[in-house]
Order: sequence, then C-alpha cells, then structure tokens
Amino acid sequence: MHNQDKDKYQQAFEDLEPVSSTDGSFLGSSQQAQQQREHMKTKVLLELEKVNQRLKSAKAKVTLRESNGSLQLRATLPVKPGDNDTNGTGRKQYNLSLNIPANLDGLKTAEEEAYELGKLIARKTFEWNDKYLGNEAIKKEFKTIGELLEQFENEYFKTHKRTTKSEHTFFYYFSRTKRFTNFQDLATPENLINSIDKIEKEWARYNATRAISAFCITFKIDIDLSKYSKMPENNSRNIPSDVKISTGIIKFDDYLNNRGHQVNQNVKDSWQLWRWTYGMLAVFGLRPRELFINPDIDWWLSKENADLTWKVHKDCKTGERQALPLHKQWIEEFDLRNPKYLEMLATAIGKKNNSNHAEITALTQRVSWWFRKIGLDFKPYDLRHAWAIRAHILGIPIKAAADNLGHSVQVHTQTYQRWFSLDMRKLAINQALSKRNEIEFIKEENALLRMENEKLKLELEKLRMELVYKPIQFS
Repeated sequence: MHNQDKDKYQQAFEDLEPVSSTDGSFLGSSQQAQQQREHMKTKVLLELEKVNQRLKSAKAKVTLRESNGSLQLRATLPVKPGDNDTNGTGRKQYNLSLNIPANLDGLKTAEEEAYELGKLIARKTFEWNDKYLGNEAIKKEFKTIGELLEQFENEYFKTHKRTTKSEHTFFYYFSRTKRFTNFQDLATPENLINSIDKIEKEWARYNATRAISAFCITFKIDIDLSKYSKMPENNSRNIPSDVKISTGIIKFDDYLNNRGHQVNQNVKDSWQLWRWTYGMLAVFGLRPRELFINPDIDWWLSKENADLTWKVHKDCKTGERQALPLHKQWIEEFDLRNPKYLEMLATAIGKKNNSNHAEITALTQRVSWWFRKIGLDFKPYDLRHAWAIRAHILGIPIKAAADNLGHSVQVHTQTYQRWFSLDMRKLAINQALSKRNEIEFIKEENALLRMENEKLKLELEKLRMELVYKPIQFS
C-alpha cells in the first residue's frame, strides 16, 4: 500500500475511537468492523456531496450517487438501444454503473468519469458503448482469488482503522484465506464454498469460514456462509490443575539444569522471560498477546499497585482493562515482580513499545515453542481456561470472572465451561461438599460451645449463691 493511500484512509479514521468490545468472539469482532465500515461510509457520503457541488458549479449535467457499495453516474442521455422511449423525447435519465467502489479512491475516479461524460453530453457526442452499457464491468467482475489476495490488505484498511489489534485480525483473515483456498480459482461464491467443504477438521473449517467471510465482505462477494458459521461444540483440551501449574513452572528450572554447555551466551538467560510469561498467564488468565502489546511495566512494578493488577492495553483484542490475580501467592512464589524479567520483556518488545502484529505473533509463537520445549502437555491458552475454571470453583460470580478475562458472560459460559472436565467437576463437587461439611462442623461446634457456656453459667450462679448464704464462722 502506498503511503499516500494509507494516510488518506487512516486520516479519515482519526476522529473514530473503535468501540471497545468485551467480547472476543466472532460476533464481537463483527460489531467492531461494522462500526468502522459505517464510519467510513459516512465520510464517503460527505465527500460525495462535495463532489456533486463541484459538478453542479461546473454545470457538468452529471451527478454521482452511491448504491450498494458502488458509485454510479446519473445523467439524462439518449435512449439506450433496445429501451422504450416512454416520454417520446428521445432522452431518458440513467444511472450508469462503471464498477467504481464507493470509497475515497472511487470518488476520485467517479468525479473524473463524470467530467468526461459531461463533456460528451455538452458536445452532443455521447454514444452507448461497452463502457456505458456496463459490458466492461461485467468482464472485470470476477478475478482470481490470488489476484484479490494481493489487494486484500489495501482494500481491508480502506474500511478499518489500522491498529495493532486490527493488523493482527487482518493477518488472521489473510493467512487462513490463503491457506484454505486455491489461488487460481475465480473468486466466485461456489469456488469459495467448495474450498470450505474440503476442510475436514471442524475448528479449521470454522476459522476458515470467519476469514473467508471477511474476505468476501471486503470485495463485496455475495455469499451465504451461515451453514458454516456455528462454533463447533467439541474439542480436546488438557486443562491443567493448580497442582500441575505449580509443578509445571519447575520444568523451566529443570531445563536450566539439564541443558547442554553449548549455549549461545547472548540468549543463555532468555528462558527466564518465558518462565515469567508462564507465571503471568497462570495468575491472570491473560491472552499471551496481552503481555506483549504495550505493557505498562512501570505500573506492574509500582508500589501504588496494591491490588497487584496487570493493565491490559487498549490495542488488545477486547480493549483495555485491569486484570486481577487469582492465587495471588503465585506472584511471589514465581517471582513475577522481579525487575530483571521486566527488563527482558522490554527488550523483547523493543524500546519504542510499538511492535507490529508480525513481531507480536512471533513472540506468542515463541511462548508455545517453550511450552513444548520443556515438556508441558498443555498449551499457553489452556492456562486461561484453567483460570476461568478456578474462578468458578472458588465461587466468583460469572460476570466478575468474565470481565476480568476481557470477554462477555456468553463467551465465558459457552466457551470456557465446556472444558470443565470430569476431574475438575469432581474437584468442584468435593470442595463444595467439603465446604458444606465444614459449615456443619462449625454449627455443631457452636452448639456444643453454647451448651458448655450455659453449663458454666449455671455453675457460676451456684457458686455465687453458696457464697451469699454460707454461714459466717466465728473464731
């Protein structure tokens, strides 16, 4: 994308603060995208009014209008061949579609076409040719998927504000569309649906559908993907227990003790950063990116941070929030406020603290790589699921837990509680029974203490009466 083009579209978004969704699901992302498309459409319509004012001042006898995401030229012209001359004037008003998109670039093209058409009308030299009959537009209608993928980023950010979050979202859409489609196929609904049908794994098909849906919206391809849009119900995950999480972090120290002597001196201590990352994911249930996108390191180390919260930056998936810890003792046990590790974090993300989506993705992939390297049998995101389940077991209200994780109650209940395994259910039930037994024991103990108290009161009263009525002895 040329810098000039980038500036033009991104400047149009400068007065827009994308709505902060608390829902990281497809629905939440779609709502944010819709808001930005509506914002850009408003900008285009305002510019369209200015263009029409210029055309009117120039007496071009042509105006522009927007229709279904395209720009049309409206003018009174000689009756089209084969059309009925209903007024008997030999002239009729037409809306000409020249396949011009309703965006800022399209406005420039449409204005130029309007002036050109205006000159033909003024000179009375207008003729119906393939261009004005729409035949050229029909010929250009279908391009290959590969051709559109080359234009995808350029077109996508004409309707989306460019941020770390939106770049990550685009990369997700681009990479999956590229992976699951054939470059040589024409970008028709039939070919795109056939590509989805060939995907065997449910989750891969669901994720590809999300990406291809965004691809089709960008290029205005009329397609119905509702059949594939339902989130799969089942998937296998290995959600670690608290004990497993505590022992898991020891594997980083085991790595240090068992690694060979041929270690690059420049990265010999890097394992400590990934150990710190492991601990933070466990304590806060964060998405891995929420550690690397503009982290507020000063706040984390600040003495004012009495509640030990981690500040998630506004550029993250579901906007800004302060995440509270579960198992606060892990912060000390895992040494998570050691300035040394935070210096390593600052170095990893760069001093300017503005890493792009590719660099952030590389860091998150590095986290997964370390989990495999030290022999953990669960993934970084499983620590987030474990946090949600732990919160449920501890009796934390669902709304509070969902807000802390940065998503809606619906996502929390539908997505996270699905992973409530048999072992986790046993633990929850046993803890609930244990708590009930503890309450019953306390009640019984209180009853016994009350009885003992009454007994002591009676004995005390008896002694008092004996002292009052005891005969006085004279010596």
